[in-house]
Amino acid sequence: MELTGKHVVIVGGSSGIGLETAVLVRQAGADVTILARRADRLKQAAKIIGGEVRAEPLDMQDEAAVANWFSRFDAIDHLVVTASTALHGKFEEVPLDQVEALFKSKFLGPYRLVRAALPKMREGGSIVLFSGALSRRPSPNAAALSSINAAVEALTRALAKELAGRVRVNCISPGMTRTPAYDGIPEPTRSAMYENAARTLPVGRVAEPREIAEGVMLLLSNAFMTGSILDIDGGRSVS
Repeated sequence: MELTGKHVVIVGGSSGIGLETAVLVRQAGADVTILARRADRLKQAAKIIGGEVRAEPLDMQDEAAVANWFSRFDAIDHLVVTASTALHGKFEEVPLDQVEALFKSKFLGPYRLVRAALPKMREGGSIVLFSGALSRRPSPNAAALSSINAAVEALTRALAKELAGRVRVNCISPGMTRTPAYDGIPEPTRSAMYENAARTLPVGRVAEPREIAEGVMLLLSNAFMTGSILDIDGGRSVS
């Protein structure tokens, strides 16, 4: 896979799927920029990626900061937004302010990034957004997350049509993946969560970040793909 000379910007590139994606695109010869909120994680990620990597802190919910950051670049070929969050709880019990915060992070954050990046994107480039397996197969206690994932997928399809001829727009819908996003959960509970999810999947296990990142590489390189929702869910959609 050849990305030499291409500038790939990965938001959420300091850990998990974003970090694995950065490693792969760097190995493919791309110029890589990783953005995330925590400077300490960015510094460590840059060491893992190796080579010439730009690593800068950015909060995608800060509109002024996002606009200022993208104004500094002449050209971007690919934008990948892996940064995300989650929310679980009974529909009638989850505080509305938490639902609003999730919407701002998982939907408005990527929406804002795409708007800021577009004037800098080269024709023929692409955008990759992230939803999740709950978008079309909801589970109990995840109404907000399921709905917002579906909104991200709708945005993907709408932008693929509106931006046709300029950039391609696709979306990854991953199943449960072993990432640092779950590090805040006590280890026994986390292991049980992975095991319970694995039992429901045809592949019999949850995903590793590299496996999802490989899907991102497909969307970056296949010029015939736009408006696609790529399920990498271990068969959850058919289980």
